[in-house]
Amino acid sequence: MLDIKLLRDQGDAIRQNLEDRNVHVFPELTPESGADWAARTVERLQALDARYLELLHDGDETRRKQNENTTAMKSVGKLPKAEQAAARKPLIEAGRALRDHEREVHAQAEEALVARDDAWSRVPNLTHPESPRGHTDEDHRELRRVGTIRDFAAEGIEPKDHLDIAEALELVDFAAGARVTGQKHYYLKNEAVLLDLALQRYAIGVAQRHGFTLHVTPDLARDSILQGLGFNPRGESTQVYTIENSDLCLVGTAEITLGGMLADSILEEEQLPVLLAGLSHCFRTEAGAHGKESRGLYRVHQFTKVELFAFTAGTLEESSAMHARLLAIEEEIFQGLEIPYRVIDIASGDLGGPAYRKFDLEAWMPGRGCFGEITSTSDCTDYQARRLKIRYRPTPVDGKKQKPRHVFMLNGTAVANSRALVAILENHQQRDGSVVVPKVLRSWTGFDAIGPR
Repeated sequence: MLDIKLLRDQGDAIRQNLEDRNVHVFPELTPESGADWAARTVERLQALDARYLELLHDGDETRRKQNENTTAMKSVGKLPKAEQAAARKPLIEAGRALRDHEREVHAQAEEALVARDDAWSRVPNLTHPESPRGHTDEDHRELRRVGTIRDFAAEGIEPKDHLDIAEALELVDFAAGARVTGQKHYYLKNEAVLLDLALQRYAIGVAQRHGFTLHVTPDLARDSILQGLGFNPRGESTQVYTIENSDLCLVGTAEITLGGMLADSILEEEQLPVLLAGLSHCFRTEAGAHGKESRGLYRVHQFTKVELFAFTAGTLEESSAMHARLLAIEEEIFQGLEIPYRVIDIASGDLGGPAYRKFDLEAWMPGRGCFGEITSTSDCTDYQARRLKIRYRPTPVDGKKQKPRHVFMLNGTAVANSRALVAILENHQQRDGSVVVPKVLRSWTGFDAIGPR
């Protein structure tokens, strides 16, 4: 959630950001409803805020009158006894009316606050000035390409996609997964199990070497934690599995469980940055996912992931530097896996609500002849920390204590195993149908290649 002061002082910036991101806070206010939809959205938000402030003022004024009434009641005791009853009666009636009005205004103010914050929570984070503006994949900015794309034609190989490779090598069983659990669920088999575990161990080792504290995180989290991090656990368009008759959800990423660890905490500035790495299962409904890009392991309902998370001091300089650091770690991991990739600066219209800026790594996938997303890293500034109430005490200045500030929060995928497996199988496939295992994984797999069968 953004600081509400931005709505009061920088309404034009909020309007522009809504347009840049194409975010519709109110369903009836969209580009189809008129060119001024974003301006009208801001006006409605400001009206909700003004109503809340008006009721706060009314409550303060009512309490002031109550204090005056109490003072007047005390002064009645100084009057002659014969006059006290007549003087006290109107004051008693006025006090009763003020108490009733104060209760009514308090209830209305609480309702107004809920209405304002509900709408305000749907307003996305601000957008980094350098993030490209636009709402399509063509609007993303390619920053660089790393690695050499194999010329399969020169090798006399017709590249297969990962599912054909995995089925031929008996590494995956989607049919059994569908029988037991449903479509897009699967079993990893044989060497794929060891390859999956090796990926986890490799990514965890890289994270630990870079100073991240390792965790195996819960697979469940409360609704309030998901909402605090900007996820929508119960809405119509949610990608989250929820647990019936509880406030728990299956997590789609360890970003949720790592980010929620410090909820309602106040840190000392000397403790920052806090660097966490989490190994977790990830569960996603993937509603509406279909097409060739979703084939096989690329888009599934459950997978294992190693996530990186950072809490920094609340400045854009600190978070920008940490964002670059997370991206560099992701690149190190996939350079080690010998996977060609490109780095994408994500356009405003494709940023998640909490993200101020986001970079994706897209691996070259020979099976489909194009790049596909394998990791991402987002700088969420204080958007998540504000709702989760995660703050830090700045170092005193000239001996004077500073007010606590919200930390900045960032996340990045070290490795999402299902998509990493796609990239490895397709990029390291051989003429005889086998797959060469990247050197960095061999100490954990115990073999150099898989197959051929």
